[in-house]
Amino acid sequence: MTIREEFTVTREDGALAGPLRQPVNTSRDAKGSIHDDATATRLGFRGGTVAGSIHMELFPPLLRAAWGRRWFERGTLSLYFLNATTDREAVRAFIQEPPAGAADAQVEAWVLRDDGMQVAQGTASVGDPGVPTALQARPLERFEPGELRILAGVQKGHRFAPVDVRCDPAEQERRLAVTTEPMDWYRGEGSPWGAPPVLIAPLVQMLYAKSLAQVRGGFGAVGLFGAIEVRNVNGPALVGETYTCTGEVIAVGQSPKTEYLWFETGLDDAGGRRVAEMRMLLRFMKASSSLYPELQQG
Repeated sequence: MTIREEFTVTREDGALAGPLRQPVNTSRDAKGSIHDDATATRLGFRGGTVAGSIHMELFPPLLRAAWGRRWFERGTLSLYFLNATTDREAVRAFIQEPPAGAADAQVEAWVLRDDGMQVAQGTASVGDPGVPTALQARPLERFEPGELRILAGVQKGHRFAPVDVRCDPAEQERRLAVTTEPMDWYRGEGSPWGAPPVLIAPLVQMLYAKSLAQVRGGFGAVGLFGAIEVRNVNGPALVGETYTCTGEVIAVGQSPKTEYLWFETGLDDAGGRRVAEMRMLLRFMKASSSLYPELQQG
C-alpha cells in the first residue's frame, strides 16, 4: 500500500505502519526553551526535545491510506505524549487498521522510537464514531490545583479574544523542507480542495500561538506540549486562507513537577463555518521558574 513511493505504508499485526523517520528539532536554536539542549538537559531531559506537533506529522500518510480525503475533512488525531525524543531520533507511527469501508470509525494510534520506547499514545478517527477520543476521555484535573504560582492568573473558563490567523505559502514551504512527510497534497499537487491543506505543525501554531499570547505574559517558565488533539470539522484548513481563532481554558492545575493548562480552540472561516479545532495540554516546568526557588539547581 503506497501513497507515493516514498510514503510506504505497511501492514503489521493488524496495524498500518509508517517507515522509520528522523524528525528534526527545528526549534533547537530557541534559547531558553525545552528545545534548546542546554535548557533541556538542565531540566533533566537528554537534550532539546522534538515538539509533539512534529511527531503528529508522521501520521497523514497512514490516515490517508486508511480513509483518503475524508480524514482531512472530518478526521481527528488525538495524542498524549509519554516520552520526549531528541533531534533526529528514529521513530515510527502506527494506527490500528480500521474496518474496511467504515465511514465512521476510531482506532488506536501510537508512536514508537526504534528501540521500542513509546513516544505517544492516542486515537485516530473519522466521521462520528460515537465514542470519545483519547484526550476527550482523559480526566483533566488529576491532582488538586492547590496554590498555583506560574499560572496564578489563569482560570478555567477564561475565553481568548478572537484573533486572525493564516499559514502563508512561504511558511508552508519552510515546513515542507524539514517535515518527514511532504506529501503531494501539501504542495497542492492533486489536492482535492485546489489549495494545499496546512501541515499539522503550522496548523497547531495557528490554533494556539496567538491565543495563548494573550495570557502568557507572566508565565516565566519553560513549557512543553503534553498532549494535542487536532479535529478537522469542515476541513481542511487551507494555505493562504485567513481564519478567526477563538477558544477557552478548560482546566488549570499542577502535578509534582509541573503546572499545566488545558484549553480548546477553533478556527472559523470568513463565513463563520467551523473548519478545525484543537484540544491541548501545556505543561510548565516548576524547576525552570524563579517562582519555585526551592527547586532551583545550583
